[in-house]
Amino acid sequence: MEVCFLSLNRNGNHGKNVQKVQVIPLGGLGEIGKNMTAIRVDDEILVVDSGLMFPEEDMLGIDLVIPDITYLIENRDKVKAIVLTHGHEDHIGALPYVMKQIPVPVYGTRLTLGILEGRLKENGVDSSNLHSVMAGDIINIGCFSVGFIRVNHSIPDAVGLSIKTPVGMIVHTGDFKLDYTPVDGQMTDFRRFSDLGNKGVLLLLADSTNAEREGHTASERTVGAAFDKSFHNVRGRIIVATFSSNVHRIQQVIDTAVKYKRRVAVLGRSMENVVGISLELGYLNAPEGTIIGIDEVNNFRPEQIVIVTTGSQGEPMSALSRMAASDHRKITIVPGDTVIISATPIPGNEKLVSKTVDNLMKLGANVIYGRDKGIHVSGHGSREELKLMHNLVRPKFFMPVHGEYHHLVQHASLARELGMPKENIFISENGQILEFTKEKGQVVGRVQSGMVMVDGLGVGDVGNIVLRDRRQLSQDGILIIVVTMDRQNNRVVSGPDIVSRGFVYVRESEALMEEARARVQQALDRCEDENVREWSAIKSNVRDALSRYLFDKTRRRPMILPIIMEI
Repeated sequence: MEVCFLSLNRNGNHGKNVQKVQVIPLGGLGEIGKNMTAIRVDDEILVVDSGLMFPEEDMLGIDLVIPDITYLIENRDKVKAIVLTHGHEDHIGALPYVMKQIPVPVYGTRLTLGILEGRLKENGVDSSNLHSVMAGDIINIGCFSVGFIRVNHSIPDAVGLSIKTPVGMIVHTGDFKLDYTPVDGQMTDFRRFSDLGNKGVLLLLADSTNAEREGHTASERTVGAAFDKSFHNVRGRIIVATFSSNVHRIQQVIDTAVKYKRRVAVLGRSMENVVGISLELGYLNAPEGTIIGIDEVNNFRPEQIVIVTTGSQGEPMSALSRMAASDHRKITIVPGDTVIISATPIPGNEKLVSKTVDNLMKLGANVIYGRDKGIHVSGHGSREELKLMHNLVRPKFFMPVHGEYHHLVQHASLARELGMPKENIFISENGQILEFTKEKGQVVGRVQSGMVMVDGLGVGDVGNIVLRDRRQLSQDGILIIVVTMDRQNNRVVSGPDIVSRGFVYVRESEALMEEARARVQQALDRCEDENVREWSAIKSNVRDALSRYLFDKTRRRPMILPIIMEI
């Protein structure tokens, strides 16, 4: 999440007013997701986006990661509104949590708000404060004048932002690519970006996701041609896995299915939600009778069916993964099925996707996957498109956003290639305060930033210590030592009993367990001899004695949990 605060101060300086702008990223820099930007002028704050990020491999049991919004909570009376660039989870996913604490107006395009409204309803959050805008609109929010600029991305209704402040113009591209043949015919508004550049832009915040990729990102329309080629000779059922938010991709699946006289069934909760909203709002078009319920699939011959599903990233609980594991209640993969995975793995998901592909092939399916098949294109602009954006906007200062750290570095390098002075480019860190005047930019401090982890209904109650314990449990298991002691004379009445979970199979390690029990007894005897009566000290002695013995014998470090019962 990246949060930018713009603060306007007027301090006396030989009779002159000095205006200052502060930009503070709180996330979205050096990571994929959690995008959020706030802009502050005096006592007014405007927030741009509020996204989540999916947990990394070492975040065991965590469902979602959202931004730390402590700064905004401390200044909630100054937050005037939240404006959204598009409807992807990494830009709107944290809003159900943010709006519970900061209930302010939210502005976004129709599809963005349609998707958001469903998320808010699921979380029991009031959606009456959502306000729809269109690309081309300019609205006033306090001292800000916010313009919404159409851009192409892998979801319709994506916009960049022009944010006019008393200090100068800020341009935020949002996630974008420059698609000259978009599926919906709505091209990026080059003229608007150029007009802003002609008038003068103080600061550009631009998407860096594909800053390492040379050339241009292919048009989304090329995927339709790849679908046509893939569908042409298939006689069995076709299953297409893609991101639920990629409405243009789903439209091309529908168009190709219609061409080959196939019905389309939608599978997966998020896919069903987005398709339903998109059909209702007119962002998806399908001839009557084309879309059928998943329960109707068996009423048609295999060559008459296309199933659009979630699971392109190999998520364990997704519809495609359950089908690959022969664990889906309604759809069973059979020889003759063709599965098209219309996505590339997000870094870290490669093994999950590979496992899904393997399982599908074992069941006899023909699987089409991989970038070279033309069945997926990125929604982010490559280096030539980034160069064009810089040349259109021509900002005085530049801060790359949206991407891992190496993406930000490459985008900064590109800006230098285009002639921007090195001192005007800021590769920032989450929480850093960047202060700008019309002439100068510098780092002046930090604010609190970081990750808030969501586990079930708990928000922020799982931190590094809990994750450390989970990692230890997952690696070496746990031993529970149960002892009953007489409090008055500090003597063992019964035990010690040892319970092992995830460490060793007790029936095959009886000698190890007996010796472990003896070591615990020795530690208890020493405590009695030395008149150690503090139970925390007794537990510590037991834990230390047993830990050393077990490591010497097994080279493992299970979590050791002594429990002392008092009589």
